[in-house]
Amino acid sequence: MRLSKAQYDEIAQFLGHVQPTRQSLRKLREKFPSQSQSTLLSIFSQEYQKQIKRTHAKHHTAEAIETYYQRYLNGVMKNAAAPVLLDLANEVDFAPSLMARIVLERFLQEKEQAIPSKTLINSMLRDPSQIPDGVLANQVYQCTVNDCCYGPLVDCIKHAIGHEHEVLLREMLLEKNLSFIAEDQLRAKGYDKTPDFILEVPVAVEGHIIHWIESKASFGDESSHQAYLQDQFWSYWNRFGPGLVIYWYGFIEELDCHRERGILLKDCFPTDIVTLRHSMAQR
Repeated sequence: MRLSKAQYDEIAQFLGHVQPTRQSLRKLREKFPSQSQSTLLSIFSQEYQKQIKRTHAKHHTAEAIETYYQRYLNGVMKNAAAPVLLDLANEVDFAPSLMARIVLERFLQEKEQAIPSKTLINSMLRDPSQIPDGVLANQVYQCTVNDCCYGPLVDCIKHAIGHEHEVLLREMLLEKNLSFIAEDQLRAKGYDKTPDFILEVPVAVEGHIIHWIESKASFGDESSHQAYLQDQFWSYWNRFGPGLVIYWYGFIEELDCHRERGILLKDCFPTDIVTLRHSMAQR
């Protein structure tokens, strides 16, 4: 689904006035019923992540960390069964999983008298039963299952969705009898930055030659697309030539402005692929 910049800005502006909860997502769907639910969910997640990045530093000052930890201790002392951490995260407008990480790290630092490793923290967030305090383990669990944009559960879901779309793209390429080399094969050959699929025989899409295809199971907004251009797409272009990026959940249509330079954007698998075989048969 393609959106104009004006349509996207209207959605982003609406999200700027609601909290990142499942209830807000329902309001978003009601406000924009003509838009795809998966597109709205992707925009919802990306806009919230931008907000978190803007405010991340203020939640990680020594003063803020100590305040959150003491409020957690006082809260569970009054009622250990109450969702103290989750309520605190919602009150200060911070992602519940990230609030859980702050308090867990502070707890372990006090318990072990040393700064815990990121590996240990990540392991405990994925499996709170490893946390050596039953109350905190329950509090962390409540945060992770109620966080719709961050945390280990969300990471697993995103990874699964990304893999699902890569498999879908592979099946579509096979269905079209297009010969390709997949990313894992390229990495085995020593390539570092590689697209998902390189076509062994280039094709034409809407009059543009395509050597590679990249799958993105997300919405292509301005900030994410610019980051991908810088970190991935232009590198692919330099190494493999012009290519196609599929944003399965849509993109801002004004971003599709590099076609003549060799990067084409689509929101679905192209139906008008012209192969070398077809073009030769027409002669």
